[in-house]
This record gives sequence, C-alpha cells and structure tokens, in this order.
Amino acid sequence: MTAPFDVIAIGRIGVDLYPEQHRVALADVETFVKGLGGSATNVAVAAARHGRRSAIVTKVGDDGWGAYCRQALADYGVDGRWVGTDPELRTPVTFCEVHPPDDFPLLFYREPTAPDLSLGTSELDLDAIAAAGLLWTTGTGLSREPSRSAVLAALDARTDGALAVHDLDDRPMLWPAGERHEDWAQEAVKRATVVVGNRAEAAVAVGDLPPREQALALLELGPEIAVVKQGPAGVLGATRDGEIVEVPPTPVEVVCGLGAGDAFGGALCHGLLAGWPLERILRFANVAGAIVASRLLCAAAMPTSEEVETRL
Repeated sequence: MTAPFDVIAIGRIGVDLYPEQHRVALADVETFVKGLGGSATNVAVAAARHGRRSAIVTKVGDDGWGAYCRQALADYGVDGRWVGTDPELRTPVTFCEVHPPDDFPLLFYREPTAPDLSLGTSELDLDAIAAAGLLWTTGTGLSREPSRSAVLAALDARTDGALAVHDLDDRPMLWPAGERHEDWAQEAVKRATVVVGNRAEAAVAVGDLPPREQALALLELGPEIAVVKQGPAGVLGATRDGEIVEVPPTPVEVVCGLGAGDAFGGALCHGLLAGWPLERILRFANVAGAIVASRLLCAAAMPTSEEVETRL
C-alpha cells in the first residue's frame, strides 16, 4: 500500500497551443508554443509545485498528444497512474488568443466528445479517493455521462468533513445541446466541503447575486467554505461559522490570464491542507494566480511556494 495522496483531481486534460504573436486574431498567428493543459490537470500540477503529492484521474487518446500529456505529468511530479486511454477518441487540443489584459478567447477541439468525459464510475479507485487529503472536481465533468456520474460518485466517496473542493468551472461551449449546467451544479456543491468559482460561475448554482450573497447562498447548499472570485475586485471567502474575508487583487502586468484560476486552485488546496486561516489561504492563492497571469503558459507557469511567499 502506498501512502494516501494529498490531492486527487478529476477532470480535463489536453494540449494547449499558445500563440507567440499576441494581440492578433487566431487566423493571423504564425507560431505556437505547446503546453500541458486542462483545468483539473493544471490544479494537480500547481499543488505538486507546492510540494503536495498529487494525482490526476482522467483519460487521453491513443495518440502522440496522449503520450506527451503522460510525460509532462511525470515531469511536473503528478502521478499519472489513473490516466486511462480511450481507444477511439483523440486527446483534446485547445488554441487560444492572447489579448492582454482580459481577453483570451479559446477554441476547443473536443468533438464529438473528449476522452476525459468518457471516464466512468467503474474506472475510479474509490478507496484511494476516500483516503486522499483533498479531492478536486470541476463543473465541466458534469457536462455529460458517464463523467457526470463518476464525479458525483467520487464526491460521495468522501467521508463527512473530508476536504472535497468543487470548482464550478463553467464552460458553456463544452455542454452539449440538451444538457444544462444549472441542472447539475447544485448536486456537486451539496456534496463538497469547499466550493470555488467566479461570479458568473457562482450564478449558475445560486443566481446572479452580489458576491457576498452568492457566497452565503452557496453555503446554504452544504459546503463549509465558499470562495467567490471577483477579478479586479479581488476575492471573497465565507465560512459556515460566519467568517467573511475579502482580499484585494494582487497588482500584476498581465501576459495571459488563462492559468491564473488554476494556480489559485492549486494554492487553495495547499492552504486548506496546511490548515491555514482563510485570509492567509486567499492571500496566498491570489498571489499564485497573479504570478501565472504574468506568464504565458498554464501548467509550466505554476509557481512554487517560495515564489509566492517572496511576492507576499
């Protein structure tokens, strides 16, 4: 038996292609640089950069990009034992445009579906998930079956009080016709101990309310902590025992904001596992996100704890 993982994340994996020419349309980009991507994967990498033993539960295609993803995970110190292979679907590729400070359009190649969404409950190691220090799930994993049932089963495997973070992660373009995130977001939130998302993502679960009211409405569904990210207005966190913390943004010259939320997530995992006070967790996570926003890539840009502490 191996020791339990600190963090097990379930969700997207793929290859991101970032333009080396910025402030131009995708049609005018001449060269790209590739990087490991996918929100849950980035969070697992970010947690590993903070010294946490992390693993990702996902699937890739039987292709060269899948081989690249496996090698990149190993290089970043993320355990890939639960990275399955779909024999028919191809590993997803995502192109982005870079228009700092706040416009980063994405073009997903995930049709007819992606390998990570073919992950079924029978493929989960529920004992390992139950034993992990923290489970991380995402909203995109709810977008279709069998992934939806797998995400909910993983959350159900956690015992009362065990850290289970649900990232609302709303990507409307990844939801097929006939499926609505609004119908499923609350099901995951009810099973989580911590929920995190920006204002638009929180609105999917509890409606378009002011940030403080969104956090309180999320808490009413069952979590112990709710975190609402507000972009240039900073971040708000609330707990079931009545604590409310607001942390201002960290000033930074933005290069690419795409990985900032995942850096925030990995740092959030680290702080929760360390048992830090909520304000310290949010300040640490805010700085981690800002550091990645000042860089081009996602997984490769994740900072170490030392980098974050120095910036703090």
